[in-house]
Amino acid sequence: MVARSEETSSVRRCGETVGTKLLRIAEKARKDKRFSFTSLYHLMNEELLRECFWRLRKDAAAGIDKMTKDKYAENLSANLSELTNRLHRMAYRPQPVRRKYIPKPGSTKQRPLGIPSLEDKLVQAGMARIMECVYEQDFIEDSYGFRPARSCHDALRALSDTVENHPVNHIVEADIKGFFDHVNQEWLMKFLAHRINDKRIHRMVKRFL
Repeated sequence: MVARSEETSSVRRCGETVGTKLLRIAEKARKDKRFSFTSLYHLMNEELLRECFWRLRKDAAAGIDKMTKDKYAENLSANLSELTNRLHRMAYRPQPVRRKYIPKPGSTKQRPLGIPSLEDKLVQAGMARIMECVYEQDFIEDSYGFRPARSCHDALRALSDTVENHPVNHIVEADIKGFFDHVNQEWLMKFLAHRINDKRIHRMVKRFL
């Protein structure tokens, strides 16, 4: 039986910063590996989005909206207030992603690169922060891809330490060709629901997919 909660006490406490609320959610997820969170979307508020905004790269390429970080910052409070309002009315719709092709290292082929609009980057960053609080508690230590404060250099250092200090007979390199092009979105949503069963989170993730 999977434990569920409409709203944990951690997010009902008044006066706490969004960072503190996220830490409490992470602690709950770490302590109870079978707990399913059903009320997280309300954390997509102005405070969280403002923090995410200042973390965005200033020199990042603009998406289809041609909006830059500097331009959005000129009226930041009003922009974030209006964005939050659309999010909580479930009126926010992701914009098309601008496609750009870049050289693929070690190949004559080109790799497609998707450049989202600025608000899409912002909403994705907020959603990622919320979901990371839960899923970071479940990942094994040997996992490095697309995780905060981890990089391929960390993975290489760990591999080097294993090879130099432990008995190793074989090293196997494997890759899934075109994984992100072919991942089954239906199953992706089913896996998401194991730990996060907030229907509004699901709806927004589906819109981005």
